[in-house]
Amino acid sequence: MMNDLLGRNYFGNSIYDYLVVSVTFLVLVSVVIFIKVFVVGRLRNLARKTETTFDDFLVGHIYQTLLPFVLFFAFYLSVKTLVLPGFAGRVIYIFGLILVAALVVRFVLSLLDYALKSYALKNPNADVRNLSLKTVMLAAKIFVVVVAAIILLDNMGVKISALVAGLGIGGLAVAFASQAILGDLFSFFVIIFDRPFDTGDFIVIGEFMGTVEHIGIKTTRIRSLGGEQLVFSNTDLTNSRVRNFKRMERRRVVFKFGVTYQTTSAQAAKIPAIVKEIISGLADTVFDRAHFFSYGDFALIYEVVFFVLGSDYNKYMDIQQDINLRIKEEFERHKIDFAYPTQTIVMSSK
Repeated sequence: MMNDLLGRNYFGNSIYDYLVVSVTFLVLVSVVIFIKVFVVGRLRNLARKTETTFDDFLVGHIYQTLLPFVLFFAFYLSVKTLVLPGFAGRVIYIFGLILVAALVVRFVLSLLDYALKSYALKNPNADVRNLSLKTVMLAAKIFVVVVAAIILLDNMGVKISALVAGLGIGGLAVAFASQAILGDLFSFFVIIFDRPFDTGDFIVIGEFMGTVEHIGIKTTRIRSLGGEQLVFSNTDLTNSRVRNFKRMERRRVVFKFGVTYQTTSAQAAKIPAIVKEIISGLADTVFDRAHFFSYGDFALIYEVVFFVLGSDYNKYMDIQQDINLRIKEEFERHKIDFAYPTQTIVMSSK
């Protein structure tokens, strides 16, 4: 009686076959649940104890991506033993392709998002960081989805040769028409990832200089010292020599002054030591040298070199002003006179 019941045939398969498939699927699901609760759960606890975040990312995506795929694979293995109508097998196959494609796209985009966020966290400028993330992720989503759709359609038996050729021709036409825009877009990515400058940096490009206010997808805007806004295309910036004064760790300063020819040899010999003592006594300065440089037309020329620690221009000017005032004070104390342009006219009577 039981054999007759189990041997009954429905849709080309016996009840016994359906029971075997059901038991096989339940066993595989039990294995997946065991792995999820005990193995993956333990991995998650271990990942939380580490300082890195990449292991947390991987364990999280085992839950979100790998387990749904394993569950479908268990179902696919179970029903594979059954005799299925042509359309049913086709539906399961197509559904499997769509599921795998969706999970792979989701994992790839999540991995790219994690990598970009990890890289962007090194960028101290929040506006540039958010703009770069949004721009790159939008381009990545479009690219990954289009590639995944083409591969999916090809595996489903759709002839995509003509479609790919049409997209290629159309892409070339669009590329030629928007060559300048695409060039600025690629230059934007170069600026974001190579980071020759950030918002707030003081830069010089040729004869133009100013503080970077905004880094956009097509243009970068700079506020000049005169107050007007300078707009550069990103391609112009990547093709130019950019001097970034914000990245300057110390500023080398060279200045000269002259004293009169009436200065005695003893006084002239003291001047380098006087200047050295003044500069060495100031904070955030490193003295390099001070020398009697040359004989000028109306003065004994001295050259002084020192370094200001930092890139702030106002700080440099404050230090230079302090040095100038102290030199004048010391020269007055030592009765040393600064030179100024003079002419001596010798008149003779005949």
